[in-house]
Amino acid sequence: MAKAPDKTITTTVDETESPTTGKGRPTPTRREREAANQRPLVATGKEAQKAQRARLAEQRERQRVGLANGEEKFLPERDKGVQRKFIRDYVDARYSVGEAMIPVMVLVIVMSIVQNVAVQTTTLFVLWGFFILAVADCLLAGQRVSSQLRAKFGDDGLQKGNRWYTAMRAMQMKPMRLPKPQVKRRDFPTL
Repeated sequence: MAKAPDKTITTTVDETESPTTGKGRPTPTRREREAANQRPLVATGKEAQKAQRARLAEQRERQRVGLANGEEKFLPERDKGVQRKFIRDYVDARYSVGEAMIPVMVLVIVMSIVQNVAVQTTTLFVLWGFFILAVADCLLAGQRVSSQLRAKFGDDGLQKGNRWYTAMRAMQMKPMRLPKPQVKRRDFPTL
C-alpha cells in the first residue's frame, strides 16, 4: 500500500539574496551576438588593410622562424613527433653521400658540354655510380634508424614512412634542410 504524501513542506527563503542579483541585463539573442561578431574578412579602408597586412606578415614570420627552429607547433604533420625528431637529429649528425648529389649533378651538366664522347661517357658512369652509392647510403641509414626506433617503441609504436623520411632528409644538403639541423656532426642522438 502506498503512503500518503506528507503535506507539511516548509520553504525557506534566503533573505540575503536580493531580487536584483544577476548580471543586470537581458541575455542577448543569437541574432544580436552574431551581429556583434560580424566583421569583414577583408579589411575595409587603407589603414585597416595596412594593419591586417602587417599582422599577417608578423604571423608568417613567426611561423617561418618556428619552422626553421624546429618548434613542434609550427612543424607540418610529417615532421611532428619524437620519432621524426630522432630521425632528423640522426641524419644531421652523420655524413651522407646524398648531400653531394646536387654538386655532382652540376658537375655532370658542365661536363656534358664537352664535345668529347669519352668524357661524356665517363661522366655518365660516374653519375650512375654516385647515384647507386647514394641510394645504398639511404637504405643503410633507414635500416639503422628503423632498428633503433624499433628497439625503443616496438613494432606497433612506429610511425609509417620513417625510412622514406630518413632517405629524403639524407638526400638534402645540410644547409638546405628544414627544420634546420639542431645537432653537430658526429653528435648522434640517444633514445
